[in-house]
Amino acid sequence: MKTLIVGAGALGGIIGARLLAVGASVSLATRNATSAEAISASGLRVTGIGGDLSIEAGEVAPLAEYSAPGTFDLIVLATKAHDAIDVAPSLARLLAPGGTLLPIQNGGVAQMLASQLGDECVLGALSNLTGTMLRPGIYEQSNAGYLLIGELGGGESVRSERVRLWLSRAVNVKVTPNLQGAVWSKLLLNCSVTTIGAIAGLTMRAYIDRPEGRELFYRTYDEALSVALASGVRPEKMLVDPIPPGWKGRTISGEALDLWLVEILNSYGDAKASMLQDFERGRTTEIDFINGYVVDTARQFGLNAPVNTAIVETVYATTRGQSAPDPNLLGQILYPEPVGQHIARFDGEKDVQQA
Repeated sequence: MKTLIVGAGALGGIIGARLLAVGASVSLATRNATSAEAISASGLRVTGIGGDLSIEAGEVAPLAEYSAPGTFDLIVLATKAHDAIDVAPSLARLLAPGGTLLPIQNGGVAQMLASQLGDECVLGALSNLTGTMLRPGIYEQSNAGYLLIGELGGGESVRSERVRLWLSRAVNVKVTPNLQGAVWSKLLLNCSVTTIGAIAGLTMRAYIDRPEGRELFYRTYDEALSVALASGVRPEKMLVDPIPPGWKGRTISGEALDLWLVEILNSYGDAKASMLQDFERGRTTEIDFINGYVVDTARQFGLNAPVNTAIVETVYATTRGQSAPDPNLLGQILYPEPVGQHIARFDGEKDVQQA
């Protein structure tokens, strides 16, 4: 499959390098000429889990220079979510007849693109691979994760199996008949782990030790899960069972819940939130595709999602420079009323309600 990888950051670079190393036909599209020139000069080098490799970059150019219609059988879209929405319409014409666009962003990006471009050319995906771009063309893979792909409408297909076989030459790839459920399962953790860590400026292990941090984690998770279930999605087990033990519209305290939380902490507890890195670098965050996606979905089904809405507003304020990451923001999100007034413990069956 003649393949174009759009985005040469950590994920796109690692996949591209590993495909090139096994002799695949791969081109790389960068944001600008400066990045393309740097990668062409340095080649591609990957270290870490999965094995080290060093290889010439092959064809690498700014995305704008790829203009020949019908060139690629597969386009892997490995940019930030907002960039994916912007560039995807121009990518459709680069696909050969029967070609596939594979967006691998968090949240509802694939669904948004399918509504614009059609299900026939968009295949859904998400990634559990992690890595770091040390500089253009130089990457470190930090886990043995995988790409999860599947049809947005559910079920199995010849197309998804064909793409799995092709990309499995480079990284671990799995197919699921319930991609929407998998997307929501990851989204639940992104909403409650990544975003809260960014707002607080802390790792999950640090903020979960604070009463207000633990409370906000559970309230955010409960609300997002309630929205997912109301939309008809069946969340699929990924890292942990997406429905906490004993859940009845809200998390139920107890030993089983504590053990469930420990599983999440073992995987994410010490990681620096990617959104926090966006704050530090002055980059646009993906909040619209994480907690913002929960809020939008709730609205579509006539529901309110007040906690996630407050989180989105807090991230916007930080992006505008009106606030900065601070643990004190956790309590302000939980208790937005004047000092001395207290908001009762979240009950998903009441707070996620008809608008």
